[in-house]
Amino acid sequence: MSNLAPLQNLIDRFERMPGIGHKTAQRLAFYILSINEEEAREFSQAVLDAKTKIKQCKICCDLADDELCPICKSNTRDKSTICVVEDPRDVAAIERTHEYNGTYHVLHGAISPMDSIGPDNIRIKELIARLSDDTVEEVIMATNPTVEGEATAMYISRLLKPMGITVSRLAYGVPVGADLEYADEVTLSRALEGRNLI
Repeated sequence: MSNLAPLQNLIDRFERMPGIGHKTAQRLAFYILSINEEEAREFSQAVLDAKTKIKQCKICCDLADDELCPICKSNTRDKSTICVVEDPRDVAAIERTHEYNGTYHVLHGAISPMDSIGPDNIRIKELIARLSDDTVEEVIMATNPTVEGEATAMYISRLLKPMGITVSRLAYGVPVGADLEYADEVTLSRALEGRNLI
């Protein structure tokens, strides 16, 4: 614990960040103290710019620095497929695979009655509005394999099925490089259900 109030305040701010413990917060704070004043200004300006200039894309609700994100602006993306994810970080993860060429819809959360998060608290209405022009043929549910993610996927699929849109779910299974003996029963049963021909 520092007895220098500005330093302790900086440590406390870093410690509030997800995944940052006390020691890491201290390291980051001391790093900030070690850089010159110009670098510190650039760092604080980068934080302010990110906070003030980044907003949600008007179509998919992903992060954007304009009205539309680069994916929604693109003419090369397949607009007939929407991959529904919980968080903007999920878009980045799927994009790293270079296997998906459709568009996205970011919910910014999942249905969780325990946390008082219902369907109206996430971007489901915006997804439904996107489906009104009959260009979308398939919605891929890529919510997390948690109770909340599953509940969200089921809720949305029930809304979309009467619209005649194909609703699919990401396959679950054993991760590449893992040993079967360490996989839990749910993962193994999902892997068996989602098996493919070779």
